[in-house]
Amino acid sequence: MTTPGPRAAPPHAVLPGDVPPGAVPPSADGPLLLGVRHHGPGSARAVRAALGAARPRVVLVEGPPEGDALLALAAEEDMRPPVALLAHVADDPGRAAFWPMAEFSPEWVAIRWALAHGAEVRLIDLPAAHSLALADGTDPADPDPDPDPDPGAPATPVDPVGALAEAAGYDAPERWWEDVVEHRGAAADPLAPFAALGEAMAALRETYGASGHPHDLIREAYMRQQLRAATKEFGAEKVAVVCGAWHVPALAGRFTVAADRALLKGLPKVRAELTWVPWTHRRLARRSGYGAGIEAPGWYRHLFEATDRPVERWMTKVAGLLREEDRQISSAHVIEAVRLAGTLAAMRDRPLPGLAETMDAVRAVMCEGSDVPLGLIHDRLVVGDVLGEVPDAAPAVPLQRDLVRIQRGLRLKPEAAERELELDLRKETDAGRSRLLHRLGLLGIGWGERVRARSTGTFRESWRLSWEPELSVRVAEAGVWGTTVVAAATAKARAAAAAATSLGAVTALAEHCLLAELPGALPVVMRALADRAALDTDVAHLAQALPALARALRYGDVRGTGTAGLAEVAAGLAERICVGFAPACSGLDADGAAEMRTHLDAVHTATGLLPTTGPSGAGADGLRERWSAVLVRLASRDTVPGAIRGRAARLLLDEGSVESEDAARYMGLALSLGTAPADAAAWIEGFVGGASGGGMLLVHDDRLLALVDGWLTGVPPDAFTDVLPLLRRTFAAYHAGVRRTLGELVRRGPAERPGPGDAAAPGFGAALDAARADAVLPLMALLLNHGDDRDRVHGANHRANCLTEVGC
Repeated sequence: MTTPGPRAAPPHAVLPGDVPPGAVPPSADGPLLLGVRHHGPGSARAVRAALGAARPRVVLVEGPPEGDALLALAAEEDMRPPVALLAHVADDPGRAAFWPMAEFSPEWVAIRWALAHGAEVRLIDLPAAHSLALADGTDPADPDPDPDPDPGAPATPVDPVGALAEAAGYDAPERWWEDVVEHRGAAADPLAPFAALGEAMAALRETYGASGHPHDLIREAYMRQQLRAATKEFGAEKVAVVCGAWHVPALAGRFTVAADRALLKGLPKVRAELTWVPWTHRRLARRSGYGAGIEAPGWYRHLFEATDRPVERWMTKVAGLLREEDRQISSAHVIEAVRLAGTLAAMRDRPLPGLAETMDAVRAVMCEGSDVPLGLIHDRLVVGDVLGEVPDAAPAVPLQRDLVRIQRGLRLKPEAAERELELDLRKETDAGRSRLLHRLGLLGIGWGERVRARSTGTFRESWRLSWEPELSVRVAEAGVWGTTVVAAATAKARAAAAAATSLGAVTALAEHCLLAELPGALPVVMRALADRAALDTDVAHLAQALPALARALRYGDVRGTGTAGLAEVAAGLAERICVGFAPACSGLDADGAAEMRTHLDAVHTATGLLPTTGPSGAGADGLRERWSAVLVRLASRDTVPGAIRGRAARLLLDEGSVESEDAARYMGLALSLGTAPADAAAWIEGFVGGASGGGMLLVHDDRLLALVDGWLTGVPPDAFTDVLPLLRRTFAAYHAGVRRTLGELVRRGPAERPGPGDAAAPGFGAALDAARADAVLPLMALLLNHGDDRDRVHGANHRANCLTEVGC
């Protein structure tokens, strides 16, 4: 590749398929055109050197011109990249676009240089008002697309770097770019690299014609208009343009004003609003959505910041990260990894080690060939968890400002890295954090996701937090509901209650309102809930709604919110479920039985959460007795599917409503010879399947295990293959130790199991060792907050109480 002299316009050809009619040959002199690779650290360093050498009076940067008024904020101390210009339609914030910039982005470097040196800086790309309106994919320059398009035009967008890498014999575009740009030292002439890159782009446009990107011709026509205006105002020699290298040939050529105006005539337009928003390295690394497709933003940032010895400094960072993870990494590891990276680069004929060589060296030297720590390095260093910051002076909707105020008051800073947050609702700060996260969830701003709490109790909540840049769009969208978080969530809840079409949706909304503490929305939601509950006659819908109401009542008590109206609705639903649940379970197919079994578990749990005193003074014990009667009917009816009958029998046994003898009778009837094998297998799955501790029940109850064993050995061979998948699914849910114990018990057989006075079999004690059992009681008492009174931890009665309390 030849390198023209400084300030020479790159030679190129004007193609009919690439530029509009009216183009004339390019001039020999003109403004300084700096074609760059977006988010390329080598381009960023070259732009800084070129601007320092040329000292232009105005710098034109590719970007939406509506953002000109926001560029001064880039000089603020509390503006920290990565950031992005966010443009959205004023009355439809969901229609949005981003222009991300990292510290190593050439556009960001050009903006910062202009602000630091007193030069004017302007954005010259197609206005966001037009680009957002064009987002539906229609091209106003060609309202009637040719059904037989130019066969020379590429079907997919051209990747200039990929095309140049392929021409140079490289199979990886990133590796070619590192070799020819990132690993080259500073050029003697700071303008020469741009001339060479412009020449290469001109050759590519000769080969490929149109870029394949929609609206590129329109964008280039608008950029030429802005370039003409700046040249007329400041003079061509005082104008510098920083844009994608692909556009340089189109800007270097001379086109008639009439041709450009024809392309821009009749463009659709919307009212757009712009602001700065924080961005993340992870979002830069994504190729879909609003990502920039940069594979290694953390590595690129390192190359931009490291003025010397980049490989040595990178290996030092890697060693520090691995040491934080308690891996034994010494200085010798760093030295050897640097040497190996250099050797690999020489073997691969590369000027300096690139990311591939450094990662290969790290894998071999520091990770001992394992990809597990290498994945951590890629996640934390190669990509990184960097989240940018924008100053308070940046424009924002009132809802965004209120959210920032609340976040600061609660000391809940948005972070790009995913983290878990444990909340104790008895503390005011944690309760406020919980309310905020629930309110944001109601508004569709998914900053936090509820996860299973590590500790039990209604005073605990666990959240997984991760702030994504597009949440700024969600905040702007939610701004239509109100100017504060609580007002917006209240208005959204009222609207959702009016629009809800199912009882389950309203009950879930009521639960959200209680958790988010929205007293202004609760009356509306409660009226909608009462209306839906009175009209809905589907028992499945009622059963689906009751658990949410029970949870809402429980958390309402914890948070001190009024739930009297909600308790009355919940009691009414529970009564109707007790009346209609058993008839609704008759004659169901396998899918219907699986669904009703899920409802059965949920309703059983919900009845235990309902308050002990009902709205009319009736105790919850009466409701629980009626629900136990429903379980008895379910367990006894032959018309109820086996999975539901088995589950009902198990729930009765667990709550103590039936003795083990009655459970054995239920099982004996279900596994009798007259029962179809498939139905019997379904009963077994309902009784001992899932994560309900059925395996331990079989381990400790010889009669139940003998019944299952006897039925299983008696299944006819032709029916065994039909019930085998169901049985395997049932027993696969058990812990490996439980399965092993069951296998040992079945192998020995019931007659061989040791009795109280018999000698112990391998792996089993001859009898209960009371001393060993008592030894664990002090620790159990401590876990159960029974204090230090050691006297209370002795005796058989207390031992039974402790074991019952922990679920043994």
